[in-house]
Amino acid sequence: MSGDEKVSAMGEVLSILDVETLEMNLFRGVSPKERSQRVFGGQVIGQAMVAAARTVEEGAARPAHSLHCYFLRPGDPKVPIIYEVDRIRDGRSFTTRRVSAIQHGRAIFTMAVSYHIREDGFEHQIDMPDVPGPDGLKSELELRAEIIDKIDEEERERWLREQPLEMRPVDAKGFFRPEKREPYNNVWFRATAPVPEEEILQQCVLAYASDMTLLDTATLPHGINWFSGRLQAASLDHAMWFHHPFNVNDWLLYAQDSPAASGARGFNRGSIYTQDGKLVASVVQEGLVRVHEKKQK
Repeated sequence: MSGDEKVSAMGEVLSILDVETLEMNLFRGVSPKERSQRVFGGQVIGQAMVAAARTVEEGAARPAHSLHCYFLRPGDPKVPIIYEVDRIRDGRSFTTRRVSAIQHGRAIFTMAVSYHIREDGFEHQIDMPDVPGPDGLKSELELRAEIIDKIDEEERERWLREQPLEMRPVDAKGFFRPEKREPYNNVWFRATAPVPEEEILQQCVLAYASDMTLLDTATLPHGINWFSGRLQAASLDHAMWFHHPFNVNDWLLYAQDSPAASGARGFNRGSIYTQDGKLVASVVQEGLVRVHEKKQK
């Protein structure tokens, strides 16, 4: 690649997910340079999945079927993250790995991930919500451009930067000034640049994407979002199940709901469907959701 050739946003994500092998069971990941506060949770999940997958023999025939993780401390984007993989079990049908992400000598994240050989069995699923398709919907980037004059000048370039995933919310009302509504959120998304069709890598990219917009669902009944300057939110735990193969280069629907919020925590669920209605993954997450008094300037 020439020095003048621009790397796509998704290309950068794929590069970041490609963790470096340091030693058997030990890997190192880095963060995008522009992140200045804390590491994005989806990045840590994706990197941990890549690290774990590299310790699984016959990975192509034994994809991940579930993962369960906890975010223990905010990640520091200025220093690498060390991923230590514990080979818990290598069975005939299932393989289990435990991953710890470490910075400054302390664990910031832990994940258990299970892999399963392909088997036939019962099949059923709940139906995809009856929502408009992605064609004709505005992307989140287009919605951002419409309100760019309301964003601080020093933030505008970052605000309109190319994203690795194109997100098209089904209901974009109140994007800047939200009104209280039911805790349901449907978003179409797909990669903005080609992602290789290797199933494990597709799963890692989907895991990266699954941490986007989900926690926001818990704020919908309360008419508040990030623009208020009063919201403090962070993922606490995250679980995901993979039901069928999929392709993140194609449109996928992230159907999200938030059954409950209490104790400064919001509980959220997500179902991910292909455009023809196949349920390919399910997600559950609880996150910290605190509202502070707005500081006076």
